[in-house]
Amino acid sequence: MRATNGRTVRDLRRENRTAVLQRLYFDGPTSRLSLAPATGLSSGSVSNVVAELVAEGLVEEAGSVDSAGGRPRTLLRISPGSGCMIGVDVGETRIRIELFDLTLTELARTERALAVDSPEPHDRYEVGLVVGHIRDGIAEVLRAADMDAGRLLGVGVGVPGIVAHGPTDGGSERGEGGGSGGAVVHGQTIGWDAVPLERMLRETVDLPASVPYRIDNGARTLGQAELWFGAGRGAGSAVFVLFGSGVGACVATDPLGPGRALEWGHLTVRVRGRRCRCGARGCLEAYAGAEALLERWREAGGRPPAGADEETALTAMLAAAYPPDDAGRAPDPTALAVLDETAEYLGAGFADLINLFQPERILVGGWAGLQLGHRFLDGVREYAREYALRYPAARVTIGLGTLGPEAVTIGAAILPLADFFARGGRRAEPPTVESPPREQPPWTTTVRERAY
Repeated sequence: MRATNGRTVRDLRRENRTAVLQRLYFDGPTSRLSLAPATGLSSGSVSNVVAELVAEGLVEEAGSVDSAGGRPRTLLRISPGSGCMIGVDVGETRIRIELFDLTLTELARTERALAVDSPEPHDRYEVGLVVGHIRDGIAEVLRAADMDAGRLLGVGVGVPGIVAHGPTDGGSERGEGGGSGGAVVHGQTIGWDAVPLERMLRETVDLPASVPYRIDNGARTLGQAELWFGAGRGAGSAVFVLFGSGVGACVATDPLGPGRALEWGHLTVRVRGRRCRCGARGCLEAYAGAEALLERWREAGGRPPAGADEETALTAMLAAAYPPDDAGRAPDPTALAVLDETAEYLGAGFADLINLFQPERILVGGWAGLQLGHRFLDGVREYAREYALRYPAARVTIGLGTLGPEAVTIGAAILPLADFFARGGRRAEPPTVESPPREQPPWTTTVRERAY
């Protein structure tokens, strides 16, 4: 049966379920009476949807509240144990794997260190090694929580680079250019050239075929987490900056919709400038990422601790530039100068984001961004306003994210959760062996003939 606007009755039911689930999830325990105006549905539709969701175990009662002159109203909430998700962060020094219930309560976690002292940076991201770490980590968190893998709503993975979403084994498409086998990762800075990560995980990880994978850029997963639960909540538009060894960004213009990953770190800021780890010259990342920042400090005469990883070295640099009051030493002018130059490059990069997208907020996350903190961000703000157009610069707020270094993992976990809500709280269909060829519309033949 088809509704008058072209949507089927099934589509309408799914949308109604989605509306109710989202309101219960984001607004907390709510009565049936309050759900109607919040979702725009009639009270009858709300009652029908709630009855379905309660019968399926997705929604449960959560006490009651007094009403004005009537019977107490029963509150409803998402049932925490009705499903779980795994979030994976393929980071720069480690891979973090976490298992969450539906309310994002952490049930188990594990980490796998990457070989940061490898002769070549690409060695630490050897594809087979990364896939093996993810496989072992997923098995470990499920075992630690004594969780049946069949209860998983999905596995979300945040990775460096561009992710092309092509057709999965079942032929469903989520984008362009991914080829067969699902998500393909183009991670130029880590040596990944069209890596079919989704297919490799399906072939390697011992999970039911019905468990979906959602793989996306790490900056986008960070943005998703901060938009839903962190400093981006309530913003109509925001840009989220992931500042680690390199830099990336995600722009979001819909509070409940997906953001868009930007390869912002590879914006050219100096023609024929420093060589970036992507191979090009003059990228923002070659001046403003933590790796480049520390390299420029060494070139200027700075002395990070011997054999220290990037996080430890950055801590040492900050201690040199901003010694505590009781340290009895003056700030290191070399460290201060490099940090100020980095702040100017970042500020100019922020100005580009302001001029292009005119966001309400720019929020900085990632281990390096959080470590540099508000003191460093003050300088970035000043430079951003100096380089940006006055009107949009006066209307943007620049601050730090609030979810900490685990924001990428949380955001990865909510990628399958967002899909689950979009399906009206129904689990993904297992992939089929093959999909029938799509019939082309009649006009394609005519146009093709005219073209020749």
